[in-house]
Amino acid sequence: MTSRILIADDHATFRSGLRAILSTQPDLECVAEVADGRAAVSETLRLRPDLAILDVRMPKFDGLAAAAEIRASGLTSVRILMLTTYDSDEYLHRALTAGVQGFVLKSLPAEELIAAVKAAGRGDAYVDPSVVRRLTSRIADAIAPVEQSVQTLPPGMAQLTAREHEVFLLLAEGLTNQEIAATLYIGDETVKTHVSRILTKLKLRDRVHAVRYAYRYGIVRVADELDS
Repeated sequence: MTSRILIADDHATFRSGLRAILSTQPDLECVAEVADGRAAVSETLRLRPDLAILDVRMPKFDGLAAAAEIRASGLTSVRILMLTTYDSDEYLHRALTAGVQGFVLKSLPAEELIAAVKAAGRGDAYVDPSVVRRLTSRIADAIAPVEQSVQTLPPGMAQLTAREHEVFLLLAEGLTNQEIAATLYIGDETVKTHVSRILTKLKLRDRVHAVRYAYRYGIVRVADELDS
């Protein structure tokens, strides 16, 4: 099934480059390109694409305001993926509050960008792995762990396979899919499958919530103690 995509970015060169990347995928079709947030809203409401890719910084309306406007219109069928050059906690918070499916940096490699677009198009949450890595230490410091014995697993962890548990521990440390694949000597696509299943089994929305879960329940410390 082909996903219809709208691209909103005020840089024409970036728009054409992104369109070229997406055109390599037979199940992705770009149906519109716009250069500002106001046009992004009007064209999204008119065309009703499956996915709107919005740059955070645009004239007239920024991408975050455009996302909020689209959501306020009641058009819930359109998924939204935010793109930005700026790795900002404020942007991430506003994006997640606006109910977008994904938040990625423009520096993301083409393969990962395509994966993010497809994940967001399916309605799955996707947060740039580099953003998750940066937030990992802050999340660890900010969350008080739940008191539990080393032998007690938190809710949902018992559903994970041994390999999924390994992937989850590395994900919680902020590793990218490629880094997890290299560490475990498995393919990138296999890692993506494991991550998707982990999030589903643990009822987590994205990587950020996975990191919060890991530190909330002391999973990383539990693993360290068991391995020592």
